[in-house]
Order: sequence, then structure tokens, then C-alpha cells
Amino acid sequence: MKIGYARVSTDDQNLDLQADLLRKDGCDKVFMEKMTGKAGSRPELTRLLGQLRAGDVLVVWKLDRLGRSLKHLIDILQELKARQIGFRCITDGIDTETASGKLLFHIIGAIAEFEGVLISERTKAGLQAARNRGKRIGRPPAIDAVQIDIARQLCASGKQSRADIAAQLNIGKTTLWRVMKKHPDEIIKNKNMFVT
Repeated sequence: MKIGYARVSTDDQNLDLQADLLRKDGCDKVFMEKMTGKAGSRPELTRLLGQLRAGDVLVVWKLDRLGRSLKHLIDILQELKARQIGFRCITDGIDTETASGKLLFHIIGAIAEFEGVLISERTKAGLQAARNRGKRIGRPPAIDAVQIDIARQLCASGKQSRADIAAQLNIGKTTLWRVMKKHPDEIIKNKNMFVT
């Protein structure tokens, strides 16, 4: 079954041209939407994608009617391919029922995979560069240097349990344990401190 999707960006634009061309192309059903391409939520497109079944063909007038961005378009096309749903774009001459259309699907998949690898490499390089400059990566510490000092003194005194010290410093027991693990001398002197 051929199912069409038509979209215009503003209320004053008309869907008739797209709808007529989609029906002329053999679409049994046409989903229509007045929504900007940048809009995060497009209910009719979501409904359409939910109704497509293996063997169906999604038809659009132009590629820019379907995806918000190149990445979004590639994601949709990959989803269609994975679900064995065909794709046809009338004005851009893309049809996955043809050999050249199938080739395009493979190229789009390769581009998406390549983009994912590039993003991963850039992220790793950026993190390494930050580490090389001495920047701490990850969440900020839950306990500062003053609190660490207080925790060490309280543990060394042996007057309070780990749970009491953590509550006093407004931190979790696990956080306190990690801090004390970095200072084993204090723990050796007060092994009984870690009874909760």
C-alpha cells in the first residue's frame, strides 16, 4: 500500500498541490499536516509511521517535507529500511523499489554510520584534550576540600559513626566511604567507624 505524507509550514499555505500529486502517484491514504519543519512533534507523521507495515511505501512530494534536518531524515529512512517499508520522493526521483533507490538507502545508512563514528571520535578527542589541560571530567564532586577535612577529623576522633558523619555533612554514606577510601591511614586507625 502506498501512503502519502504532505506538510506545509504555515496555516496560510495550501496542502492541495502535494495531496493531488500524492494521490496521482497512487497513494491510497494521505496524511496532511500544517507544522513547521523544525517542530519537535508532528502528530500526523508519528501516526503515519505507526500505521506503516512491511511492504508499504511512504511517499512524499519533496524530501524537506519529511525530515526536520538531515539527521532526522536519515533516522526516518533508516527506520523505514529496518521495517522493510519502501520510500518514494516524487520530485527528487527517489524510489526504493528501483536499484538506484536501494543504492541510495545503503548510502544513507553508510553516511549515518560514518556520522556516528565521527561524533564518537570528536567526543573522545575533546575529553582527552580537556584532561590534558587538567580539567576534571564528569560530575562535580559531592564534597569539597573543607568537608573532606572535617570528615577526616571526625573519622579520626572515633566519636561518631559513618552514618552520623555523612548526615552531619549532608552527603551520602557511599560518598563518605569513597572519600575515606582515598585516605586509608584514617580508616586503619578507626576500623570500627564503618559500622552503621
